[in-house]
Amino acid sequence: MIKNRAASLIIILLIYIFAAVCGFFIFTFFASKFSLVLSLLLADIGATIVVFIFSLIFNNASVYDPYWSVQPPVILGLTFINYILVTELGSALLGLNDEEAKIALSPVAVYLFITVLFWSIRLTANWVYNFKSFEYQDWRYVMLKKKTGRFYPVVNFFGIHLFPTCVVYLCVLPAVIAFFEDADFGVASALFITLSLFAAIFQGIADIQMHKFRKSGVGGFIRTGLWKHSRHPNYLCEILMWWGIGLAGVSALGWNYWYLLAGALINTLMFFFVSIPMAEKRQSRKPGFEEYKKETRML
Repeated sequence: MIKNRAASLIIILLIYIFAAVCGFFIFTFFASKFSLVLSLLLADIGATIVVFIFSLIFNNASVYDPYWSVQPPVILGLTFINYILVTELGSALLGLNDEEAKIALSPVAVYLFITVLFWSIRLTANWVYNFKSFEYQDWRYVMLKKKTGRFYPVVNFFGIHLFPTCVVYLCVLPAVIAFFEDADFGVASALFITLSLFAAIFQGIADIQMHKFRKSGVGGFIRTGLWKHSRHPNYLCEILMWWGIGLAGVSALGWNYWYLLAGALINTLMFFFVSIPMAEKRQSRKPGFEEYKKETRML
């Protein structure tokens, strides 16, 4: 087990670079055969499998942890590259003139990309701050390993790796579609993008407040700042982030694209029925939890 933090971070970085390269080649292989949406999904799953293999090598499922925040900008980056190739370079290669080759990129696609990138950088930075070394593994994975025993490899792949990958993929899909469809940047989409930006900012504030609380060594429950009003403000902001992205995309594309909100909905259900109950069960071991629960909202 690698105990050095710097060495561990470098190895994680190399793993993700390798996964990204594999994902890129998978995408380019399937891009000419399938739709953009399916090609991106296959590339995403391929990269997840690469990360999963390394999580087995290092016997630590937390190798996957940064995938949640790194995945969306990579998906949108591939989408942008594909957009350029299809609309300008691709058209030029077909011999079309400049006027025919140029297709304006929708402003809403650009703003969605910037918003997701901001969220990604902030959340990834928070992961780097918390990451100690390969000695650390998320307590939820340790608990699942104890509970599932010999079935843990299956739970590890489908529950810890593949399911979150698919959820985030669906969450970012409205931004992907906005690149190629006729997306109209209006008041509604601007408001929803603003909601996502504020959600990312306040999620960062909640994380900083938690870091300070843990450093203080007070123990018990944090009841200051955003945590005074919510037991899980970071989860609330994560939920709002993806509802903002989804609603911004759908309002810009037209409400007949309502099905693109599936990602935000599944993400919300995941927090309500998996993440929050697990966190609450762990917190319930502390004295005074019931009183704390009565005095502080869940979200």
